[in-house]
Amino acid sequence: MTSLVDRLGRAVHCLQFADGLNPAQWAVLRYLGRANRYSRTPTAISDYLGTTRGTMSQTIKALEAKGMIGRATNGRDRRAVLLELTGEGNAALENDPLHCVASVAGALGDELDDASRFLDRVVDCLQAKSGGLDYGVCTDCTHFCRNSFAPDVHRCGLTGDPLSVADSTKICVNYSEPAAP
Repeated sequence: MTSLVDRLGRAVHCLQFADGLNPAQWAVLRYLGRANRYSRTPTAISDYLGTTRGTMSQTIKALEAKGMIGRATNGRDRRAVLLELTGEGNAALENDPLHCVASVAGALGDELDDASRFLDRVVDCLQAKSGGLDYGVCTDCTHFCRNSFAPDVHRCGLTGDPLSVADSTKICVNYSEPAAP
């Protein structure tokens, strides 16, 4: 299995030298496309991708120079920087070179669900072993407060902030795994 994962990783890595971007830049674009507003900081991206702050800084500068991402100030902490995809960044994601991997994997049908769950558990175990943060989707988090009266506006129990449906389907740096029953 480890040999297959390594070969797949190498093949996927090579695919990502596309459209004037490198694999690290694609990874940042993908992350920003999946992250909620709490998780779009350089530190959160660096932690999620397992890179150094220096590497992340250089990747962010390159993406800014290409017009793919922009910086915004955090409303809560004016010193903090939030990164956002620009129109160019969103357009690039529509042509993500890894779409071909998804289409090949999609042909597996039911096997894909089993393989995805398995790989997700492997990643979780490796992340826990290395002391990484446990990122997850808001709706699966212990802090998520579902609003049954207004299903289009929920709330984060940690921050007290309202969460739109779009925000609640994204990954979050503040994610906390629910306790096992």
